Amino acid sequence: MKTEELKAFIDSKFQLPVVEGEDKVCSLDEAIRRHVEKGMSIHFAGRCGALFYQLVREFWGKNPGFTIINNSIAATMLSLIHGRLAKKIIASFVGNGYPSPGPNPIAQKAYLSGEIEFENWTMLTIPQRLLAGAMGWSVIPTNSILGSSMEEENKESFTVIDDPFVPGGKIGLMSALRPDIALIHGVAADRCGNTIMTYPLGADAFGAWGAKHGVIISAERIVTTEYIRNHSHLARIPSYMVKAVCEVPYGAHPAGMPNCGLPEFEHYFDDYKFVIDVTEASRDEEKFSEWIKYWILDCKDHNEYLGKLGSDRLLYLKGKAHSDSWKEEAVAMISNLDFNKEANPLERMVGTAAQVINDRFIARGYKTILAGIGLSNLAAWLATYRLKEKGYDVDVMAEIGMYGYLPRASDPSIFSYHSMHTCKMLNNIETMLGVFVGGSSNQCLGVLAGGQIDKYGNVNSTKLPGITYLVGSGGANDIANGNKETVVVIRSGKQRLLDKVSYITYSGKNVTTLATDVGVFEKIDNEETFTLTTYIPSKPKQAIKEAIAEIEEKVGWKLKVAPNLKEAQPLAREELTLLRLFDPEGLFIR
Repeated sequence: MKTEELKAFIDSKFQLPVVEGEDKVCSLDEAIRRHVEKGMSIHFAGRCGALFYQLVREFWGKNPGFTIINNSIAATMLSLIHGRLAKKIIASFVGNGYPSPGPNPIAQKAYLSGEIEFENWTMLTIPQRLLAGAMGWSVIPTNSILGSSMEEENKESFTVIDDPFVPGGKIGLMSALRPDIALIHGVAADRCGNTIMTYPLGADAFGAWGAKHGVIISAERIVTTEYIRNHSHLARIPSYMVKAVCEVPYGAHPAGMPNCGLPEFEHYFDDYKFVIDVTEASRDEEKFSEWIKYWILDCKDHNEYLGKLGSDRLLYLKGKAHSDSWKEEAVAMISNLDFNKEANPLERMVGTAAQVINDRFIARGYKTILAGIGLSNLAAWLATYRLKEKGYDVDVMAEIGMYGYLPRASDPSIFSYHSMHTCKMLNNIETMLGVFVGGSSNQCLGVLAGGQIDKYGNVNSTKLPGITYLVGSGGANDIANGNKETVVVIRSGKQRLLDKVSYITYSGKNVTTLATDVGVFEKIDNEETFTLTTYIPSKPKQAIKEAIAEIEEKVGWKLKVAPNLKEAQPLAREELTLLRLFDPEGLFIR
């Protein structure tokens, strides 16, 4: 064969095709009708607003009896509970998510009626179980759940055994979890289903990998296979697993879509206003039914939904996702803030908690902080800036896969895209909670919130059995079980600070310190219970005896007071300014 002929042969045989594979492109309604059946277990991975809406449209009023597997059930997904599309929910969180976690009446009613079964896990253990299913294992070990009430109530899927390789050690074993089908929204997919997902990955694609009947994909854009090859480091789902591919711009809404690693794709921010509106509607059954009818059932397809949102709103979400948009937001909000006003009780609580975090971080030589949500989050943020100004190497982390971020002004949301732009690393829940927080090399101080805490440091954020449902564990159990030490930040009150909690979301074994709005409680000399070591006066020049008497009225256990009780230091003006810039609308500190 001559040289020219050989070159032509090589070109013809080894040239990569621009487009290849089976064409699985179809509409959302066709994908759901063809591949989702009554009684299926369904896992939502990533941000799948449009796929979720279409599922609701197709099965509303048909009593499909789904089992829903998802880390979080909040906002729009509460429609599954209200419409009784689900007979069982396997989750780590069920309730109101933004701006702060809290109980939701739709979920509470379903829990009390027993019409829907709630199976409580944690933010880490759900993807761990899904990974086991994908790997073909029957079980997977975990350090989470142990010592919590979930250990007992999940005994059909969880057991504790003697560690065969560590004499005297114990280890938890969970059964594998395989959904029937997975629904995923990605940034890009080719026509046969090779799918790109951008970081942070949250629960990642583990549920898709193990889905018995495959995956339905929606994507912002359908691209060529050549594009997938050029960005193969971001591809998470191979085409052989995929049943259908749907091109759906803004398909994550009301969630946002980051474009990390794909600058040619337009990203968009979480629609906070939309989430607040649906959360408010869900407080009343009739109003929630009206909301579902207007935004889901009366929209014949996703395009009609986008039309209701309007182009101005979509353009705003695009602009808000820009890395520097937080500056303009902060400046716009400054006129509404009084930086000279004295600190209120919640601000003083956050400042005191930040000092506790600062002191524990330095004393124990930690390197990372995993912050919870709300006031605990703000305290960790404030402490981080203090530590960095002192020259300490500190990296803040968030459960969904955000590592080493520096929080920006204007948005106190723990998973804000504004903070995402500052991350040193983006990964997934398995890496974040399983390795950086709970792994053998972790150097992590956890800062967590909760609904209730007892004198032993056991925290309940899940439920009051037989009375009401709170929200669940989220990542709290994983953090408190795995890290080196936990500081808890909770407001006082005898309904919150109990002698003994009725349900343990995470045990107090690693909880050393409790920061409240009345003072700081610590376990001194390895004692099992808390002692008041620092008090926050309720008024200027308050006598210690009067302060202690007030605190006793807000604590549900017999108060122990340290002989060298200290008064909390006032919040410095610069730190108060920083705190108000973090939360300019007072979502947490008012």
